[in-house]
Amino acid sequence: MVRPELVVIVLAAGKGVRMKSDLPKVFHAVLGRPMLTYVLETVKKLSPFKIFVVVGHQRQLIIAHYKDWPITFVVQEEQMGTGHAVMQVKPYLNGFSGTALVLNGDVPLISEKAVRRLMDFHVKNKAAATDLTAELPDAGGYGRIVRGENGEITKIVEKKDASPAELKIKEINTGTFCFDKEALFSALSKIRADNAQKEYYLTDTVEILKKEGFPVLAFRADDAAETLGVNTREELAAIEQILRSR
Repeated sequence: MVRPELVVIVLAAGKGVRMKSDLPKVFHAVLGRPMLTYVLETVKKLSPFKIFVVVGHQRQLIIAHYKDWPITFVVQEEQMGTGHAVMQVKPYLNGFSGTALVLNGDVPLISEKAVRRLMDFHVKNKAAATDLTAELPDAGGYGRIVRGENGEITKIVEKKDASPAELKIKEINTGTFCFDKEALFSALSKIRADNAQKEYYLTDTVEILKKEGFPVLAFRADDAAETLGVNTREELAAIEQILRSR
């Protein structure tokens, strides 16, 4: 049964420069199938009102491969960051109110259970935004979760913009969020590209909403492995190893 109060936005526009390939990053195979396929199979099980896939680099490959899937493709002409990517979906959501689940197309291990738990937590607590976080021994290139004295999330800092103290934080942003649709696009209209990447970060919406007094929450994943993204061939091999062992 379709959930009219839920839309899914999958970000799949990146080049994946560190993969050393001209293929779109999400089109690289994990055990013989594009990693995006795993993500789409998971979100289909949620029965959302619509699934949007934001495409950019080599988009014709992705669109052709998934032409028979119940997907609306949205084009991000220029790669100007995750916030900019989500903004491209706004014209398609006129008249929609409810929850927008946003996630990257390079997290093939993400499970239906993990996403449902995130959504249930988000809706139950009437949050404007809820970030799925994870704790890793080595936070690597992930954005760090900065919490205030009361333990509440205050902002997310990307690695390239983090201070030495923030780099020591082990709790990371997985890139999977639930948002109230109205709060999401209100915050996106205020983000700026004044950062090391000169990009519009989706993660900046957290600090904006927090400062405006909206409830912004973090929900920690039970299994950090499920949240792992793929940026290099080494990480791709590690993901395949985990899948083989399941």
